[in-house]
Amino acid sequence: MDKRLDEPGVTAEAVAPGGSAPPPLTAGDGRGGTGLTTAEVAERVAAGRVNDVPVRSSRSIGEIVRSNLFTRINAIIGVLFVIILVVGPIQDALFGGVILANTLIGIIQEVRAKRTLDQLAIVGESRPRVWRDGNRVSLRPSEIVIDDLIDLGQGDKIVVDGTVTAADNLEVDESLLTGEADPVLKQPGDAVMSGSFVVAGSGSFTATRVGRQAYAAQLAEEARRFTLVNSELRNGIDRILKFVTYAIIPAGISLIITQLMVNDDDLPEAIRRMVGGLVPMVPEGLVLLTSLAFAVGVVRLGRKQCLVQELPAIEGLARVDTVCLDKTGTLTEASMDVSEVLPLVENVPVEDVLGALGAADERPNTSLQAIIDAYPAPQGWTRHAVAPFSSARRWSGAEFAEPSGARSAWLLGAPDTMLPAGHSVLAAADSYGARGLRVLLLARASRPLDALLEDPSAVPDAVEPCGLVVLQQRIRPEAPATLRYFADQGVSAKVISGDNAVSVGAVAAGLSLPGADSPVDARFLPEDPKALADEVEKHTIFGRVGPQQKRDMVGALQSRGHTVAMTGDGVNDVLALKDADIGVGMGSGSPATRAVAQIVLLDNNFASLPSVVAEGRRVIGNIERVANLFLTKTMYSVLMAVVVVLTQVPYPFLPRHITLIGSLTIGIPAFFLALAPNKERARPNFVGRVLRFAVPAGALAAAATSVSYFIARSVYDDNLDAETSAATLALFLTALWALAIIARPYTWWRILLVLTMGLGFVVVLVVPYLQEFFQLQLVGTAAPGAAVASAVVAGLALEAVWALGRRRQTAD
Repeated sequence: MDKRLDEPGVTAEAVAPGGSAPPPLTAGDGRGGTGLTTAEVAERVAAGRVNDVPVRSSRSIGEIVRSNLFTRINAIIGVLFVIILVVGPIQDALFGGVILANTLIGIIQEVRAKRTLDQLAIVGESRPRVWRDGNRVSLRPSEIVIDDLIDLGQGDKIVVDGTVTAADNLEVDESLLTGEADPVLKQPGDAVMSGSFVVAGSGSFTATRVGRQAYAAQLAEEARRFTLVNSELRNGIDRILKFVTYAIIPAGISLIITQLMVNDDDLPEAIRRMVGGLVPMVPEGLVLLTSLAFAVGVVRLGRKQCLVQELPAIEGLARVDTVCLDKTGTLTEASMDVSEVLPLVENVPVEDVLGALGAADERPNTSLQAIIDAYPAPQGWTRHAVAPFSSARRWSGAEFAEPSGARSAWLLGAPDTMLPAGHSVLAAADSYGARGLRVLLLARASRPLDALLEDPSAVPDAVEPCGLVVLQQRIRPEAPATLRYFADQGVSAKVISGDNAVSVGAVAAGLSLPGADSPVDARFLPEDPKALADEVEKHTIFGRVGPQQKRDMVGALQSRGHTVAMTGDGVNDVLALKDADIGVGMGSGSPATRAVAQIVLLDNNFASLPSVVAEGRRVIGNIERVANLFLTKTMYSVLMAVVVVLTQVPYPFLPRHITLIGSLTIGIPAFFLALAPNKERARPNFVGRVLRFAVPAGALAAAATSVSYFIARSVYDDNLDAETSAATLALFLTALWALAIIARPYTWWRILLVLTMGLGFVVVLVVPYLQEFFQLQLVGTAAPGAAVASAVVAGLALEAVWALGRRRQTAD
């Protein structure tokens, strides 16, 4: 336990047998050595013994290109494109250009997002403190080599495997790797594993396995092993694509056979009609626009210094209905100021003791840092032992030889955990806490520090209160507006803090949070999961919550069907952040916190959370819109294929017609709709809602097209070009009506978008060159009139389907 590093004003003197003092120490002593030399580091780098774990934030450029280029959809479209190039003409191969453009756009946008993520990841990554040439320097994890000597302190994430060389009450939480919740006390010679983190104490270790040989890296790229955000959107699209694949295979085979039969005198025409039936069955832009929406979201959030470590987290936070907030560092600023010191006993040098305690801790938390800023280290105090702060026991301490020669142990921590219930000092502490102030108790212990560390429950009977330290916490200026945003969006906020419940309630009252007048002391919460869930749902403000309790409370909310986000910046938040549906860490938080969070606010700006929620809602809402369009096209294509097969007629469209209709009613407008603002709250059952619209919409489009096509066949008497033109008009008008419905609620640009798409089709019909290019020409009035009438009937029926769906949504 002894500290052996001299510090200004507080000397560290080891107690050796016989009372002799050790010789002066050099840099690095007490940590196991001076570290590697520059030459030794260069030798290990040359040998490749470097911590070259892949960057967590994004895929490589090669992976991005492969994932966008070599897809099942591109393979299908590519084969059809080659077929059309063989039989011609070139205008029937336009769909190939669309796919190429979509692929390039997807690659460019994802590479852009990758660069943003990688830059932010470098800013936000932890920087371990490593001994090199006798000096302690901060390095990127990727710069660590085998045999490096690495310092550890509270909140540090262990980035490589190693062996402990020095330990001072070093407690390591390995639950992210082993599942064991209790911290493990580490002694020199013990192994530490990458992916674990320090919850108390300090020490150092020597790296024994780095890079892909390290434990966590072997379990799948370090922190990715810990959590993986579940994406309903991603899962839903995968299910849709499986359904489409199953539908395409039998429909496509039947269509190929039919077209070869009915066009036996013109094989190229049969092939063109066949391809015209197969191309629209493939929702080629759905996956692209989903990736595009996520990528653009990453770039937008990156501009606000928000690092999204797992892309689906954008979607996940948009689905959150409960957000658990840690008070310090989230609702209040991380830094504090000493407001007042109230001595409780005469002839006790309270300020000197506080200064000595501050100088004794190498890694002070925010409370102790405020004390260090207010009280310099006194002269003549010799430190013999230190107990670093622990979230579990809620106090820190040190043992000193004072200038008078007396040797005393001093503790600093939460009054209500250090004193027995009903103690008169607690009333004074609560009076400050009721004003939203943080109160620490300075107490002199009657027992050695070693004994209190072994049995923390003995503290209330072994301390004499000597002073109260009152700390002023500053509420973040952006917190009230952010909390109002969550309230307006139907997201309930719960404050879960390790501070005194009365103090937490006072801060919450200043933020006008519901339930602030009845804060709950978490030490008295039930352990039974069902009873705990009842209490957590009923109340809003919780104080004196331990790290494991935070985790249990998140689990209790999830057991009641809530989607939970957890925010935090301290090591005591790590377990809850990991288990929450979405973990949000602060850039100034501990490295362990940033490692497990899916979203990191690098500028510590709590006001960025609404931006993340809004971005997620934009992605989900807009992808649902465009999914309606793409699946409607797939549905009417499959149904048209069925009609053609059953009636043994030529397919009514060439690929050029499908490209024209798809571009004007789906491709171009979907690009704008996918990136548009959208504030609708995310709802579950993505696939069900899409199919509830796409199936009837596709059926109505197929019905309107079939009616107009068969009327045209009876009117024109085997004029296939005229029949195709009438069918194309009916399908376009029905699809445009579907677009007009999906584009709601209307804004000026959405109205302009729909009108522009309609005008584009009119231009094709009236410009001679475009008429010839797309092989479209309306003949007479009977067939075109029937096409318009069929489309109007289908559009009105579609309005009824939409209205019914909205009523069902409101009822839900």
